Amino acid sequence: MGHEQKDSPEVKTTFGAALVAASAALALVVSGCSSDEAGSASRAEIKTLRIGTIGSGNTLSGPLGFAQSQNKLVPALADLGVENVEIFSFPNGPDLNQALVAGELDVANYGDTPALVAKGSGLDTRLLAVTAFDNNAGVVAKDPAITSLRDLSGKKIGVPSGSYIDRYLQGALQEEGITAELIHLYPADQEAPLNSGEIDAAALPDVNPSASLHAFLAKGFHQVDSVYDNHRDLAGTSASVSSEEFLDTNPEFGAAWQQLLSSSATYAKQHWDDYLAYEIGQSNFPPDVVRGAANPDSIAEEPFPAKAVELLTGTKQFLVDKGNIREDFDLNEWFYEPGSAGEE
Repeated sequence: MGHEQKDSPEVKTTFGAALVAASAALALVVSGCSSDEAGSASRAEIKTLRIGTIGSGNTLSGPLGFAQSQNKLVPALADLGVENVEIFSFPNGPDLNQALVAGELDVANYGDTPALVAKGSGLDTRLLAVTAFDNNAGVVAKDPAITSLRDLSGKKIGVPSGSYIDRYLQGALQEEGITAELIHLYPADQEAPLNSGEIDAAALPDVNPSASLHAFLAKGFHQVDSVYDNHRDLAGTSASVSSEEFLDTNPEFGAAWQQLLSSSATYAKQHWDDYLAYEIGQSNFPPDVVRGAANPDSIAEEPFPAKAVELLTGTKQFLVDKGNIREDFDLNEWFYEPGSAGEE
């Protein structure tokens, strides 16, 4: 990558505090959560499959959303007793984790960092599949004098705490040996403080439907750093996770879900123009922004691609070293394989 690994700098950040707080909250919920409530993950029949995702509008995105738009989800899972699908959107991964812990979701589709933190906080989950990998993110600024991360030393950077974007930024700052103040801001809330000078830069996702990096560039902000251009080894992955409880109660679900994800990914790649038209129709961003963030090579057609496993391994080690994962675990044991949980 052309960057010499340096000792971890003393970075002023909400990242560690946010994840530690989230880990503590998860641990409390795990210890006190009851599985007797109606609609819990241990209910005898699925009927309505509850899927959590990052975004807004309670809609799915990506190849799975494309499949749902063609009414393929329920038929694919009908043999498991699925009659309906409900989507619940969350602004960030740590928020989604709370619902997953409480048994309010059956499947969670989100970034690798909050998924790993949840597992390392004692939540009994299994990684059903990686849905995307090599996810881009980047940092933009308004001040033309800021041209690299080093120019942001001691300055304020907005970033959604606890996300894969935050993990990328933390890793990039560490590689550069930079001290910065990270301010927790969702992408939708970063433009105004960036324009006013309240923050000096913004760290943003660059994957659909959250193509904020391309959107900010289209508005005249300039790129300072990115995964693709500067830190390819810090790329994010997208995870599909379920609880051990749900998989134990529904032993055929894991394999069926993996097959659905795989077939949806393959279909999207084979019908790329139609898939892009779907993404453009779902997005609040201009078509050129959506096209710019779309990357067919990042869509996973198998549950655990080797490159994705490599990225996950690096992210987990980073979180362990930072103390954000309270209890280390074996990635291979976390990966769901048919027969490994609920099908024994």
